[in-house]
Amino acid sequence: MNASVLPSPAAPAVDRERRFVRRVHGLRTLGLGLGFFPVAAVFRQNGEPLLLWALLLVNGFAWPHLARWLAVRSTTPVQAEYRNLLVDSLMGGVWVALMRFDLLPSAALLTMLAMDKLSVGGLRLLLRGLLLQGIACVLTAALNGWAFAPQTGTAVMLATLPFMVLYPLAISTVMHALARQVRWQNRQLARISSTDGLSDLLNRGAWEEAVAMTLQRCRRSGGRASLLMIDIDRFKHINDRHGHPAGDAVIGRVGAIIRRCMRDSDCAGRYGGDEFGVLLDRADATAAMAIAERIRASVAAAVFEQAEGMHCTLSTGVAEITPQTHDARDWIKQADDALYRAKLDGRNRTAC
Repeated sequence: MNASVLPSPAAPAVDRERRFVRRVHGLRTLGLGLGFFPVAAVFRQNGEPLLLWALLLVNGFAWPHLARWLAVRSTTPVQAEYRNLLVDSLMGGVWVALMRFDLLPSAALLTMLAMDKLSVGGLRLLLRGLLLQGIACVLTAALNGWAFAPQTGTAVMLATLPFMVLYPLAISTVMHALARQVRWQNRQLARISSTDGLSDLLNRGAWEEAVAMTLQRCRRSGGRASLLMIDIDRFKHINDRHGHPAGDAVIGRVGAIIRRCMRDSDCAGRYGGDEFGVLLDRADATAAMAIAERIRASVAAAVFEQAEGMHCTLSTGVAEITPQTHDARDWIKQADDALYRAKLDGRNRTAC
């Protein structure tokens, strides 16, 4: 493949920035479209010249699309969008002065522009926007002869209400969607940090934590639970004879079989290199033995495409909680002792 058509490593980041630009474009289109009407109502009331009407139309209905075009074409779309947001603030100051500081539409316009900056760039962007807004407002007011008419008429009030109601709802909707996305990403990160990549089971630390929590709950409520400690028989021989990729495939397959054989309430983890642990909640030793045998038989019957004729077996130790179980380590040791007995008895078996 020609190197010129290979995706750049920075491509995913640019794509994320462009998605950000599209979200801002939607909000800007709605906000400036709705904001057009209260400013237009004041202009009509004050009899402003056609030149100001033309500027208002451009800002309300053409600028959102021009801003998106400029940001998307930029090599740094987010920075370009921040500049566009500052332009929005600057124009907000212009409109406040040209409306002669009509109270309700001016307050609504400044509030909505402040919400934009806080939701997108935080306090720093808000302060920069307020500075530009103030400068633009003062200069425009000076050019407009310091005209000041803060009283809001009924027609202007009615034209402002849709802007005050609909635009905050739109921002809240977008922020809610972003918050849900962040929560989902956090759950994914938590899952990745607690999962063993090869077996797709919990890693040792996360599994031991689950064992400790279950032991505490059983002590309080008098419930039952059992542990399985599972070891792949002669795993070093598999690696030596068939290679490490085949050994990795065995670990992955064993992990998949354990997931398939256990119940929804159970919890499995990769305890070490070729050792696995399964926490069987609300299961006595008899039920645990049945599940262990199901796992052992499924692995013994598995065929591995990575190496012709390769088979593997499991040895398993079972330990149910007893009054003598002191802590999670002691519980795991009991299951490990049973596993050791299964290996001494000839492997490919379950001991309790």
